[in-house]
Amino acid sequence: MTPPPEGDAAKAALRERFVAARLDRSPAARASAAAAVTSALLARLAQVRVLAAFVPDDTEPGAGRLPAAFTQLGARVLLPVVPDSGAELRWAVDTGRLAPGRFGLSEPVGPRLGPTALGTAQVVVVPALAVDRAGTRLGRGGGYYDRALRHARPGAVVVALVFDDELVDALPALDHDRPVTAVVTPSGGWQDLPTGR
Repeated sequence: MTPPPEGDAAKAALRERFVAARLDRSPAARASAAAAVTSALLARLAQVRVLAAFVPDDTEPGAGRLPAAFTQLGARVLLPVVPDSGAELRWAVDTGRLAPGRFGLSEPVGPRLGPTALGTAQVVVVPALAVDRAGTRLGRGGGYYDRALRHARPGAVVVALVFDDELVDALPALDHDRPVTAVVTPSGGWQDLPTGR
């Protein structure tokens, strides 16, 4: 068996570390982080008309508050749908009703839109296990968001949600990785990042 390339192995080790740290967070710490991240997002998204976001699982920043809090924006909110086969996200408009989807993730109920629907969003809120100060995002390794972000419109703001200790100085980056332009952390709020890696 061929060993994984060096960058892939480094990313796999980092994923293990960040996932373990998330699992160790107390319910109180998660709830506090969710409140702070939600508040920071709502403040910066007040003028957005079309938003693409996600439904955080129990270990992610924003769990239990997002996407329900986005109803305050009066925006059209697109949420991802992981297809039963294939590796490209589909989207659906958030109607407030969620159902269990692939990989145990919650997804919106309603008509499915194709992958290019993401191109209508002014802002795309993405999950991450970590983000570095140059905008490199460490995801869970499936590549769904790197593929999805190819459909983002030019100039779209791509913002990742992470815990404070998940905003780091540097992460390994591969050619297919799509950078983010901003990050939201519980203590630091919304932070714009340099682009053009």
